[in-house]
Amino acid sequence: MILEITLRKSPIGRPPEHRVTLKTLGLTRLQKTVRHRETPAIAGMVRQVSHLVEVRQVPEGE
Repeated sequence: MILEITLRKSPIGRPPEHRVTLKTLGLTRLQKTVRHRETPAIAGMVRQVSHLVEVRQVPEGE
């Protein structure tokens, strides 16, 4: 399964760990969408910043 992750809220004023997590995911500006394969590491990162992002599951073929 592939996760489509979109940054919806600004990381300004958030803890440094959240900013680093967003940068690690590849989310550098608002409304940017990245795709990652669903792994335990990615799921943990998404859970940490779930209040800032929107996540959509996409089948592997798309």
